[in-house]
Amino acid sequence: MSNISRRSFLQRGAAAAAAFSIVPGSILGKSHGYVAPSDKLNIAAVGIGGMGNANLKNMENTENIVALCDVDWKYSKKVFDRHPNAKKYWDYRKMYDEMGKSIDAVLIATADHTHAMITADAMTMGKHVYTQKPLTHSVYESRLLTKLAASTGVATQMGNQGSSAEGTDLVCEWIWNGEIGDITKVECATDRPIWPQGLNTPEKADKIPSTLNWDLFSGPAEVKPYNHVYHPWNWRGWWAYGTGALGDMACHIMHTPFKALKLGYPTRVEASSTLLLRDCAPNAQHVKFIFPARENMPKLAMPEVEVHWYDGGMMPNRPEGFPEGKQLMGPGGGLTIFHGTKDTLVCGCYGQEPFLLSGRVPNAPKVCRRIDKAMSGGHEQDWIRACKESTGSRVQTKSNFLEAGPFNEMVVMGVLAVRLQALNKTLEWDGQNMQFTNIKDNEELKICIKDGFTIKDGHPSFNKDWTDPVNAKQFANELIKHNYRQGWNLPDMPR
Repeated sequence: MSNISRRSFLQRGAAAAAAFSIVPGSILGKSHGYVAPSDKLNIAAVGIGGMGNANLKNMENTENIVALCDVDWKYSKKVFDRHPNAKKYWDYRKMYDEMGKSIDAVLIATADHTHAMITADAMTMGKHVYTQKPLTHSVYESRLLTKLAASTGVATQMGNQGSSAEGTDLVCEWIWNGEIGDITKVECATDRPIWPQGLNTPEKADKIPSTLNWDLFSGPAEVKPYNHVYHPWNWRGWWAYGTGALGDMACHIMHTPFKALKLGYPTRVEASSTLLLRDCAPNAQHVKFIFPARENMPKLAMPEVEVHWYDGGMMPNRPEGFPEGKQLMGPGGGLTIFHGTKDTLVCGCYGQEPFLLSGRVPNAPKVCRRIDKAMSGGHEQDWIRACKESTGSRVQTKSNFLEAGPFNEMVVMGVLAVRLQALNKTLEWDGQNMQFTNIKDNEELKICIKDGFTIKDGHPSFNKDWTDPVNAKQFANELIKHNYRQGWNLPDMPR
C-alpha cells in the first residue's frame, strides 16, 4: 500500500476550502471555488475503466481532464490513451497530494466500497465531486457525505443519470397534483443482476496481473486473495466491494418514489432472498420498507407508505387493469408502480414512460426544473454548470448529496436488512441515529459460508458450511459504520 500522507493533502485542502468560502474565484483563481462559465474546469478522475469512462466522455469536450487515476492500467488503457496529456496515477492520495492546487473537481467511479473515502477527501480539499451510484457502501458514509456537502459548499452529483431526464419530473408533478390520489403502497423492481451473484467464495487464488494493484483496489477492505471473479466489473456482487442489485439499481429506480413522496428515513424494514451467503449477494431479493406519514401537500396527503423492492426475477403482481400482453417490466430494466386511491401510475427505470392505468394523460403544472434534452451528457453537464456557480447562488443539481445522501442511506440500509434476515423479524430503524433498535444484545447469527449442494445418483445432498455464531448487534453496527483496515480512514463527521 502506498504510504501517502493524508495530513499533507488535507492541510492543503483545508486552506483551499477556507478560501473557497471567503473570497471569490476572480481574486484567488478557479481552483478555489467559483469558476467563470466561460472558463474550463480542471477535472481529475478516479476509476476510469467502466462508468468513469462513460462519464468522462460527457465532460471532456467542454472541460480539461488533467489527471487520471486507476488501480487497473490495462482496463483503463483506452482512457489513458485518449488523454495523453493527463497525469496518470495508481493511488488517488498521491494524485491529490501532487495535483491538489490545480484540480477544481473530481469524478469518482471506483468500486462501491471506496466511493466515500475518495469523495470525502476531495470535498475536504474544497473540490467539487461527481460520484457514481450507489453513493456509498454504508449508512454512516452516506451521512458523512451529506454533512460535508452542507459544510463545504462544493457542487455535488450522484451518478444516477436518469434523475436528469424528464421521467421523474413528470411523475413528481402528476403525483403532487393529486392525479392518482393518496399513495400507501409502491412497488419497484429490476431485471438485474446481470453480473454473477449467489457464488461460493473462490477456493484458490489467481495470479495478480502486473497491470493491477490489488492492494489499492482492496483499499479500506480486508485484502482477500485475488481471483479473477472479483475484478473487473463483477465486484458488484461481492459484499466486500459492492452492494448487489439493490445497491446498484435502486439508486436509479427508487429515486423516483423517494423524491415524489418526499420519503426521508424509513422506520421499519423486512427482507428475504434466495440463499444468503457470507461473501456474495443472493440471486434474488425482496425488501419491504415502511415510511412514516409526512407533511401533507396542498393536493396530496402523505400517509404511512410501504415501498417494496424486487430483483433477480422476483416481481410484483400485475396490477388490476394492466394491459394484457404487455410486459410488466418497464423500460431501462426497471419498474415502479404507485398504487393511488384514485388511479395507478406505472413507469420504468428513471421514471421513464410514465402512464396511468385509467388511460388518462394528466395535464399537471410543470414545477420541476428540466435539463435541456438537447444537451449532450446532461447529468454530467448539469454538475459542471453547478461547479461554475458560486455557492450562494448555485442551483442545485438533480441528485446533489443533500438529497442523494439521505436517499442512499435508505438504499444501503435495505442491503443490511437482507444481510440480517436470519433474525426472522421486522427490523425497526432509527434513521436519525443510524441504528436498529430491536436487535437484542444477546442475539446471534450464523451465516452460510459455502453452499455444498450436490446430486449423486439422482439424490440431492444439502451440505452447507456455516460460520460460528456472531453477535447480531455487533455485526449490524459494523455494516452501518465500517471498520477500515489500518492506513485507511475517513475525515471526522461535521457537527
